[in-house]
Amino acid sequence: MLTLAIRRLMAALPSLVGVVIVTFLLTRALPGDPAAYFAGPAATVQAIEEVRQRLGLDQPLWVQFGNYIGDLVRGDFGTSLSTGQPVGFELATRLPASAELTLLGLLLAVVIAVPAGMVAATRPNGWFDQAVRVTATAGVSLPTFFTGLLLVYVFYYILGWAPAPLGRLDIFYTAPPHITGFYTLDALLIGDAETFLQALSQLVLPALTLGIFALAPLARITRGAMLEVLGSDYIRTARAAGLTPTRILIVYGFRNAILPVLTVLGMVLSFLLGANVLVEKVFAWPGIGSFAVEALVASDYAPVQGFVLTMAVLYVGLNLAIDLAYGLLDPRVRIES
Repeated sequence: MLTLAIRRLMAALPSLVGVVIVTFLLTRALPGDPAAYFAGPAATVQAIEEVRQRLGLDQPLWVQFGNYIGDLVRGDFGTSLSTGQPVGFELATRLPASAELTLLGLLLAVVIAVPAGMVAATRPNGWFDQAVRVTATAGVSLPTFFTGLLLVYVFYYILGWAPAPLGRLDIFYTAPPHITGFYTLDALLIGDAETFLQALSQLVLPALTLGIFALAPLARITRGAMLEVLGSDYIRTARAAGLTPTRILIVYGFRNAILPVLTVLGMVLSFLLGANVLVEKVFAWPGIGSFAVEALVASDYAPVQGFVLTMAVLYVGLNLAIDLAYGLLDPRVRIES
């Protein structure tokens, strides 16, 4: 397993190098002048040029890139011109908010999609199977920002069941002490049930938005994998041996169908890390996605580069975790590697 992990990490290094180079070049190719933006609309040409010199934007592109690589080697992602804070500090502060939202959305999708796909596979072309396929198609067709706005309109504006979509906590509540960065978990750890319920209520709609988006591919791949497994010879043998349908479905069926489900689960989580950028803007969620969008609008290079590099590292770590999980679930993967 250790050899497999090292090989996967070494194979990912060229991708990370490519991400660093492409991100640097793309941010410089974006329209807009950061020096003119931060100098202000009434600034003179001389004032703009002074700001450009302070930011180092007057230097040749290769010099700027060398300085950027040198800072990365030291663990310095630069300073955000919008907030005045180090980018590393901003990302570390905001990452738990994005992670809490993404993981809860994925959990909701798994809890609903996997059992639904398993049951649909037991009665193909039945009414439940048709309902699952229609729901999956609708979920993957709707953009996340539209789903989020629709949920806000229905549950907040019309029904009044949900709190205002204004971040992680209501303005009258104080954030729990920082332990994990997850407000719900931190509130439980200190025994603050009121703050936990408030944080959870703020989290439900944005997590449900991501969950609906992730539900479709999970339900479809679970259904397809289970259909293939349930038609195998060993399943017919298990039925002939008199095993209960539940045992056949879970122990012999889903256990052998879990590898393609795990593959799609990793892909879905990768998609959610990107999709939460729009969801965070809809619900005023203070995560790294909204931070990157605000920096992009302001032509603030450092936060955008730090965000993309962070996402790339998360993708590499996620793919590595999936590969290791493969080896644990299927020993043949370890032997072949």
